[in-house]
Amino acid sequence: MMEDPVAALPEAEYRRVWDRFYAEFNFQPSMSSLKWPAIQEPVASVTWSLATLPDEPDYERLDRLVEVVELGLASCVGPQDTLFALDWQHTSYRFAPQGVGGPGQPAWPLSPYPDGDYFIFLSEDFHFGSFGHPWEESICLFGEELLDAASADVDEVLGPPIRRSGKAVGRV
Repeated sequence: MMEDPVAALPEAEYRRVWDRFYAEFNFQPSMSSLKWPAIQEPVASVTWSLATLPDEPDYERLDRLVEVVELGLASCVGPQDTLFALDWQHTSYRFAPQGVGGPGQPAWPLSPYPDGDYFIFLSEDFHFGSFGHPWEESICLFGEELLDAASADVDEVLGPPIRRSGKAVGRV
């Protein structure tokens, strides 16, 4: 168990985690729509558009999305397990989801909603997580366990996905 529920990654670990993320997900950051989605989305993944959320005056759906994704991520780890919270080119964290977000606890270190930068949550083994793309205005959840825990609720908040397993979903 971590001493504190949230800890900034030391420089060496920061580099190791980001290097692994770049390699395993073929991460190619870009503001150009020609280079999106910026990662090679895993086979077990679903991606939704976030484009309608900023227009909402009371942020009810945004708050619900954040809650659903955080609950989904937390449900996929044991009480002693940790996740990575990665903020591209900024401080990134290791944190214990069971020790954040509740009364008297620190807040989650980042939001699943990519507010101006790539925000990524990853399991320690990189098998599940979320990838928030600020310029595409999308969120990708990946890993069967996380999809089972959260995708139906994300569908309710955001509507039908734009991609499954990295492939565009046809519109009806």
